[in-house]
Amino acid sequence: MPKTWTAFTKLSAKEPAEALGEAMEELDPMPTGVGVFEIEDGSGTWEVGGYFTEEPDGIELALLAAAFGAQDFVVSEVPDTDWVDKVRRELTPVEAGRFFVYGSHDADKIPEGAEPLLIEAAMAFGTGHHGTTLGCLRALDRLATEGFTGKSVADIGCGTAVLAMAAARIWPDPVIASDIDEVAVEVAEANVRANDLTGKVSCVEAAGFGNPELAARAPFDLVFANILKQPLIDLAPSMAEHLDTNGYAILSGILTRQADEVVEVYARNGINLVQRDEIGDWVTLTLRKSA
Repeated sequence: MPKTWTAFTKLSAKEPAEALGEAMEELDPMPTGVGVFEIEDGSGTWEVGGYFTEEPDGIELALLAAAFGAQDFVVSEVPDTDWVDKVRRELTPVEAGRFFVYGSHDADKIPEGAEPLLIEAAMAFGTGHHGTTLGCLRALDRLATEGFTGKSVADIGCGTAVLAMAAARIWPDPVIASDIDEVAVEVAEANVRANDLTGKVSCVEAAGFGNPELAARAPFDLVFANILKQPLIDLAPSMAEHLDTNGYAILSGILTRQADEVVEVYARNGINLVQRDEIGDWVTLTLRKSA
């Protein structure tokens, strides 16, 4: 397998981080990909990283770091690994209430009476192993057990669309899933087909609720949003606009120390906390829009 190198650094502000990311694309050897991310720990720190098929030039990286006020780059060689095979071996099926999330290699392990959700190992984000996805599935299971039936459900920032598919498994009405990333939408559509849910789950590309098909289906009586703290906060006014009175929002992608701020912002928009669940460092919030 070809060798891969990574080079990562950190900065204290968004603008220089984005500028450094753009500058990295001009390196020789050129990176195969560059990412700029805010570290969700409340520190305001940004991480910039690149992936290379040839070892990057340490002097060039040092000059870039100095020019943009970044920390020294940490360069690492990634071991030759068949990541899909590794994930397949290490990711065991996940049970979340009535839901059973599995890869095709574990198809013989589906319990009788479970609601199966097939997510292949290559689609690692949203397999149900992460505390945020697991928390959302458990919250959905609890709502259904309490007698709630979703008639108009949306999964915002859907990733693999596992949450949308879970809702479509237990309720008869169609579900809509959206993601800001075109590749994520393609992954979601592939998962929908693999789970024989074509026609039950539709997938669209959108930032938040910004798609005509989402607008046409609103108001929703249940919305999943498993993203990150700041996008969730930014989404609150739009969530209030698109959520039906007495409708539920299941939110995750939130660290325990961030949860109170998210709850406060949503309460100001008329969407109030019903239940808070923690799995490790992650919180899932179930909220309901008041009359």
